[in-house]
Amino acid sequence: MRIILIEDELRLAESIRKVLERERFVVDHVDCLATAREAGLIGKFDLVLLDRTLPDGEGLSMIPVFRKTNPGIHIIVLSARGDVADRIDGLDEGADDYLIKPFSLDELLARIRAVKRRPAEMAGEEIRAGSLVFDLMNEEVEIRGKRIDLPRRELRVLAALLERRGRTVLRESLEQAVFGFDDIVQSNTLDSHISRLRRRLNERRAGIEIHAIRGVGYLLREAS
Repeated sequence: MRIILIEDELRLAESIRKVLERERFVVDHVDCLATAREAGLIGKFDLVLLDRTLPDGEGLSMIPVFRKTNPGIHIIVLSARGDVADRIDGLDEGADDYLIKPFSLDELLARIRAVKRRPAEMAGEEIRAGSLVFDLMNEEVEIRGKRIDLPRRELRVLAALLERRGRTVLRESLEQAVFGFDDIVQSNTLDSHISRLRRRLNERRAGIEIHAIRGVGYLLREAS
């Protein structure tokens, strides 16, 4: 799951980011509406954590932006504005949940797990290819009925390739799915992750192949 955190309290943002990354989420942090709007137009996200009171305006104004560019995205508002009317405003504007500051980070993780389980998102929750099953909701992989643990970035690469199996996925799309905006990415970093992923899948006879399309990207397909 890739998350964008829109929060101008830097100490809080850093605490949230550390906890989320420990849970193997990819996290991008921005601290104002202008940067959030740019990110929403170019990035593919699964969840928004959205502060309401930002330096350049009302955070709720970002909800339609993300709904338009990232269909099916989850949005949780994080705000010190906790009156009933404020919470109703947030939910009426399209937020999935509304968490009042201060909150515990454990509760935030529980709210994230809850929105991932929403019934509307349950259809198509598994992708099957070869002997591999990818549980999209829980981000778990099984090969021949046995669960395997993959490093976070290899898991994101696999998800991106499986979602477009049989088609070439551009390098830029893979890098966007795997790395945060602030990550330092060398020219061969993506290739290294894919090489390790390919080796793990081959060792476990997953029945899928990952092919490099020179100068373009990568393609995943079932082994013949």
